[in-house]
Amino acid sequence: MTQTSTFSDTARRVIATEADALRQLGEGLNGDFDKAVEILLSATGRVIVSGMGKSGHIARKIAATLASTGTPAHFVHPAEASHGDLGMMAQGDVALVLSNSGETPELADVIAYTRRFNIPMIGVASRAESTLIKQSDVGLILPRAEEACGSGIVPTSSTTMTLALGDALAIALMEHRSFTPEHFREFHPGGKLGAQLSRVSDLMHDGKALPLVSRETPMADVLIEISQKGFGVVGVVDNSGALQGIITDGDLRRHMQGLLDLSAAEVMTANPTTIAPDALAEEAVAVMNGRKITCLFVLSAQKDMTPLGLLHIHDCLRVGLG
Repeated sequence: MTQTSTFSDTARRVIATEADALRQLGEGLNGDFDKAVEILLSATGRVIVSGMGKSGHIARKIAATLASTGTPAHFVHPAEASHGDLGMMAQGDVALVLSNSGETPELADVIAYTRRFNIPMIGVASRAESTLIKQSDVGLILPRAEEACGSGIVPTSSTTMTLALGDALAIALMEHRSFTPEHFREFHPGGKLGAQLSRVSDLMHDGKALPLVSRETPMADVLIEISQKGFGVVGVVDNSGALQGIITDGDLRRHMQGLLDLSAAEVMTANPTTIAPDALAEEAVAVMNGRKITCLFVLSAQKDMTPLGLLHIHDCLRVGLG
């Protein structure tokens, strides 16, 4: 118990130290941050993010965050840059260069290249008098916050601040460009995130797959339609094609006696719960879970009651929702 408590105490100290570093970073932001955002907004090419060691790992993440939020970005490894990758940078690009000390030797060629070809450079370092900051068009200075390791030799607070600063730049750019969830989804079509941002129209069944019958359809034919389409439900439409109701397993059980003597209109549940095609699939799952149903007919966002599709809970589960 004592040993576990010691570990927890260390964890709390580390987190508190890094949280204090972030506080200092936020309080120290000034007009240089605004200038950096303006330079990034003016780029007609890409943002080239570079850093060595731990700063390199942070640089990769910042480049990925920028790229996924509407700012074209690419990570260039400074060591590889000296062996040909400098050609990835061109006029119109902006360089975002990270180095806690500002004196990382591997960055020398990257810095020199930006100066030679008039590529705007934003430097991020903890020393205002460092080579990186002096050579930069805009320097973002990290506060001299204590590293969380206690000895000051392990990059902890400094990398956390750099990462947060990168996030701040990305979100500032994103908000200026009015970047929406729809835009975000275009860059994240796969995985859980893509699933959460999927629209009902992306997952629904339509066309000939739709289980539909007319109001006058005999229940013997309704059962065939339910069986053939395989959704356990059928929509009932009028002569104009507007949805009037649905027939589910529950409706069949309620009308079991004399079922085959009835028509679809006599068995259906009127005014079923529906959803619009542009609704998020996650919203559809919430509706189905709340109503304790397994599928929704999809109707136009307007007042047109013609079914456009059918969304089954299994379609949502298949992509990781539910």
